Amino acid sequence: MSSPPPTSSRPAPRGVSRLEVERRAYRRRQQTRSVLIAAASTIVLAVVVWATVVNTEGWAAVQRFFLDPAIALEYLSKIWDGFLFNLQVLAISVVTVGAVALVIATLRTLRGPVFFPVRIAAAAYTDLFRGLPFVIVLYIVGYGIPTITNTRFPPIVLGVLAITLTYSAYVAEVIRAGIEAVHPSQRLAARALGLGYVQTLGRIVLPQAVRKIAPPLMNDFLSMQKDVGLVSILGAVDAVRAAQNAASQSYNFTPYIVAGVLFILLAIPTIRLTDWYTARLRDREQMGSIV
Repeated sequence: MSSPPPTSSRPAPRGVSRLEVERRAYRRRQQTRSVLIAAASTIVLAVVVWATVVNTEGWAAVQRFFLDPAIALEYLSKIWDGFLFNLQVLAISVVTVGAVALVIATLRTLRGPVFFPVRIAAAAYTDLFRGLPFVIVLYIVGYGIPTITNTRFPPIVLGVLAITLTYSAYVAEVIRAGIEAVHPSQRLAARALGLGYVQTLGRIVLPQAVRKIAPPLMNDFLSMQKDVGLVSILGAVDAVRAAQNAASQSYNFTPYIVAGVLFILLAIPTIRLTDWYTARLRDREQMGSIV
């Protein structure tokens, strides 16, 4: 049988029982113990990494070919200029993907037999572009459309079009799942109040659906952030193509690491925001509040 936690000699604050004081002291001791254990395990892991990775002969070659500070500083400005192009494609694609996905999701949720062909067409679109690898879409859009139309389009237009075609299919399915997750009684209540279909969707259904699907939408946004680096296939001088040119000039792979770090720094705020919102959503659901 476990012994009770030792009592504290400190006088209890006014309005707080001695039992609560003992509980708080016990929690503080447990928190201190957890911090010490975490610090000790971190030190042990650092020693293991130093002994098995850093303190080896191959680490010098890794530093020379992948982590050369001089080469990183030399080509940072060119890679950054290319990264700005990726940001432009991403910013435009967020708007176009959201608009197209909302239309497709709405078409898939239309009721009635008269809308059956529309629902089939929307479902075929999502199946097609969720099944096609993004690289193939880039080749078809980037080289097929200019060949058919005999017109030279700017790489940013082709990149945004390819991303929109692919990711609107993913996002549309997420939005559709959120719309269908709203209880039918919400629609019936809105229609009983005299709201039309569009008003019910915009004022009642979508606000509830967006709160439910925010985490998966953020994950799709993270995937989109990474895939904008593939627009270099279209001949655009983005961060990846700039890193490739720098690597061929310096005979070193450090420029690729620089480009990768830029994409990681772009993704970290979204990752942390997704984790925070997911935890907040879980806490609200556990407390039984309406999200």
